[in-house]
Amino acid sequence: MKRAMVEYVAICDTCQRVKAEHQRPAGAKLAELYISRIVCLHGVPKRIISDRGSQFTSRFWEQLHDSLDTKLRFNTAYHPQTDGQTEKTNQILEDMLRTCDIQYGTSWDKCLPYAEFSYNNNYQASLKKSPFEALYGKRCRTPLFWNQIGEKQENLRVAQSRQRSYADVRRRDLSFKVDDHVYLKVSPMGGICRFNMKGKLAPRYIGPFKILEKKGEVAYRLELPPSLLGVHDVFHVSQLKKCLRVPEEQAPLEGLDVQEDLTYTEHPVKIFDTNSRNKKIKMCRVQWSHPIEAEATWEREDELKAAYPALFSNQPT
Repeated sequence: MKRAMVEYVAICDTCQRVKAEHQRPAGAKLAELYISRIVCLHGVPKRIISDRGSQFTSRFWEQLHDSLDTKLRFNTAYHPQTDGQTEKTNQILEDMLRTCDIQYGTSWDKCLPYAEFSYNNNYQASLKKSPFEALYGKRCRTPLFWNQIGEKQENLRVAQSRQRSYADVRRRDLSFKVDDHVYLKVSPMGGICRFNMKGKLAPRYIGPFKILEKKGEVAYRLELPPSLLGVHDVFHVSQLKKCLRVPEEQAPLEGLDVQEDLTYTEHPVKIFDTNSRNKKIKMCRVQWSHPIEAEATWEREDELKAAYPALFSNQPT
């Protein structure tokens, strides 16, 4: 009987319209874990870098950190590798837990304290020490003697330094100025259509677009055309490539009749100059179907008259 009443109330139209929901605020459970596992053990952090999950963007979560004077930082939509340090840490922890699962099977969760202990006592290149030493100011006493593993730690530091030098060779620091023109990178993969571009053979960059404003150290606001009004106009520097040619000097593609073999036929539209004084072969400087004056060519006047007589109908005699 009780179950029938509960089901009736659940599907009652009037009850669904007037009764208020009794749910805990979004992020409340996360806040409890945050206080008990982080704040109570390590104190209140100055800032937190996270993705844009609903549990991290809820109003309750924001108000909690406002009261604790902690700044929230979220990664951008097209640059998910913002918090690369945490992603690398998660990768290492996954490898450790995968090893525990292979060796201990279903009881792998009992190894979590040992995995945590092992990671916290491992040398970190960014800290130049272990997390345990950075937190408590002293090295943790372990069954291993530090003088026995000192040589291995030194070898690890040399290997890390060598890997860092390899990465720095290929790394390039990009920076642009306001009013510069840049191309915007598109990523057609997995059947996803971004910026109206889809497919593996689609162009890798679109544009160029004018830079309106610099946002922070590594982001820029672009002047997008009306066809991209639905796209957020702020992009990370890794999504941009500098345009080496002034956009006004670029030939538009809309007016070109491209054939199947990727060729198109040009035709002269204007004569800029003639060179006929004391010349047996008269020459004309002709602008073709592209509007770039710098790409005008000198052609024989007799050949142009034979092929394009209409071009000379409006020329002064």
